[in-house]
Amino acid sequence: MGPTASGKTALAERLAEQWPFEVISVDSALVYRDMNIGTAKPDNDFLQRLPHHLINIRNPDESYSAAEFRRDALPLMQAITERGRIPLLVGGTMLYYKILLEGIADLPPADEAIRAQILADADIHGWQVMHERLQAIDPQAAAALHPNHSQRIQRGLEVFYATGETLSSHQARQPKNIFPYQVSQFALWTEDRAALHARILERFEIMMSQGFIEEVAQLRSDYDLDPDMPSMRAVGYRQVWDYLDNKIDRSQLLEQGTAATRQLAKRQLTWLRKWPNLQRLCPDYEQPLAGSDPQLSAVNKISSVLQELSL
Repeated sequence: MGPTASGKTALAERLAEQWPFEVISVDSALVYRDMNIGTAKPDNDFLQRLPHHLINIRNPDESYSAAEFRRDALPLMQAITERGRIPLLVGGTMLYYKILLEGIADLPPADEAIRAQILADADIHGWQVMHERLQAIDPQAAAALHPNHSQRIQRGLEVFYATGETLSSHQARQPKNIFPYQVSQFALWTEDRAALHARILERFEIMMSQGFIEEVAQLRSDYDLDPDMPSMRAVGYRQVWDYLDNKIDRSQLLEQGTAATRQLAKRQLTWLRKWPNLQRLCPDYEQPLAGSDPQLSAVNKISSVLQELSL
């Protein structure tokens, strides 16, 4: 695990040099085809060297949920294990990890008409007001969400409007999940906010130079998209969308895109600070000791745990 731009993919590659890993991507944006630059998706050469799963499995005009992730990930973990290899879950979508480990309540299917009305109301009033509405009907669910968590606020409201019952009450009825694997959990995690923010800015500038704007323009041409679809709510994509609609200029795109990415990293770190049984690793751009190699230290720490588990 780890916040965006913390070096998770690079660490996975180092680990795979020593252990028979196959990667299961835990990233709600990497599931989408043709969204390559803005998601920092590994290129084909990298994917040839290190097998990845749950990348490029949906078109950008489709949706993908945490429940679907769990449904897809568990059989993959079984197949990888049966091949004598080790599933390595890599990504920053913390809700996917939580649902994988704990299970998920049996919730009603999406109601497109109710969803459309919620999104229309959000366009008029803003997600802060929608969060307040959720707080009025389901304080427990609202307390766990930031007012910017639009997709989860939308789902909480949708469940209540469709069933008359809160999302929290649905979740409280779920059976206790038994996760069928021994799991070790690690996070690339720094409190050096300035260093992480510098990495985020650098990466966003690189994405722009690689053709991020052109990528979103091509997506709009190839698919029937709107800015409220989950794919286009991914960090950076909504800001490029606004740029293409002439709502912001290029300097504002850079400013707003990096600000949205910093907010994502902040939310991810909030998850990590509360996560149980998590072993913290030093990112490769943070030097804890003079002349040391943080990534090598992380590899050695994970390898040590794996050796203990294999005894």
